[in-house]
Amino acid sequence: MQPFADGALQSCPYCGEEVEVEVDALGPSSETYVEDCPVCCRPWTVSITREEQDVFIQLGRDDD
Repeated sequence: MQPFADGALQSCPYCGEEVEVEVDALGPSSETYVEDCPVCCRPWTVSITREEQDVFIQLGRDDD
């Protein structure tokens, strides 16, 4: 996981394209949701962790 502010470039776990994922800096300490890749339309599992002022994001395949 990598920290970021407002948005981050991440690689789609299916097609490998770099896409920007935007996440609010404020919110619960952790959350997970599904979002489709804007390039290949396959579903990612987006995992977000917030620790004080750092926000971390990780994309995973929805079929894992």
